[in-house]
Amino acid sequence: MLKSSFGTLFRITTWGESHGKAVGVVVDGCPAGLPLSAGDIQLELDRRRPGQSTYTTQRKEWDEVHILSGVFEGMTTGTPISMLVWNRDVDSSAYEPIRDVFRPGHADYTYTAKYGIRDWRGGGRASARETVGRVAAGAVAKKLLRRLGVEIVGYTRAIGEVEAVHVPTDVRVLREATERSPLRCPDSEASRRMQALVEDVRKRGDSIGGIAEVVAHGVPAGLGEPVFGKLDAALGGALLSIGAVKGVEIGAGFACAKMRGSEMNDPFVAEEGRIGTLTNNAGGILGGISTGEPIVCRIAVKPTPSIARPQRTVSVEGEKRDVSTVGRHDPTILPRVVPVAEAMVALVLVDYAMLAGHIPQRLDG
Repeated sequence: MLKSSFGTLFRITTWGESHGKAVGVVVDGCPAGLPLSAGDIQLELDRRRPGQSTYTTQRKEWDEVHILSGVFEGMTTGTPISMLVWNRDVDSSAYEPIRDVFRPGHADYTYTAKYGIRDWRGGGRASARETVGRVAAGAVAKKLLRRLGVEIVGYTRAIGEVEAVHVPTDVRVLREATERSPLRCPDSEASRRMQALVEDVRKRGDSIGGIAEVVAHGVPAGLGEPVFGKLDAALGGALLSIGAVKGVEIGAGFACAKMRGSEMNDPFVAEEGRIGTLTNNAGGILGGISTGEPIVCRIAVKPTPSIARPQRTVSVEGEKRDVSTVGRHDPTILPRVVPVAEAMVALVLVDYAMLAGHIPQRLDG
């Protein structure tokens, strides 16, 4: 498996399987001198861990992080940072009856077609459990970006046909409102409607998808490379690497296909010595390079493929089968995908900030 690593100067490698002994990540390229503790990482892992509410899988994993290397006396040393999270609440028995069956919507068939073997316990490497490493690495990236004044916040914009309407623009208010909702929707009325919808779907043995939005505030102008190194292309690839994501928008996204140029173009203004735009249909990126306006990304998240309703499939021998998934699964992935999406945006931005020389190899203070 050649592509378990991500990044150029700030490079991460995730490892581990859903029902293996542990999952984790190695972060290479973090500058020396960054104050870092397990508590910094734990704050982010707590946001994605399972069992937070009735709307997420009831697998009980506390996801306690252990920093094995790269930090000494509370400071990064500039060497690889290795982080480990033990898998505690593992129950593979529910997967025994379907170990030779290709589950619809899962990577069972494609992994078998490529490698001739797959870990059938909970999806193995294709499981959402792999994202523990991404979020842990993203916590390091976020801390580095805050030194540049960059703040990243994500939220659930829609679940099914229910969409958030009243979304705060202030970063702090948005984050607080988002974290108060069990579905990470900052619009309280929409959150209540989403909860009712998800509960109805869950009772029917089904699942439902939605849209998450991530906004990065304070990104300096000039990040990104022309042509094949475009910042929006990197963000798109990073977000699409999340297993449940099937679509990405930057700024106005697909809505721009129905707009006139006079509507889409963001007028430039100069205020207090800074050039900015009156609107942000470009989502903070023009020509693949950041404009200095907030970077706005949206992802289309598919319904959880593990559902209790019978589905038609075949076995590894090609025999017709019906399969229903028994176990602990999210009726919607949205509340737990938000911190993962934030992490991937942070990893891209910190890498591009390093490429632009905004972050040195050695930090002072």
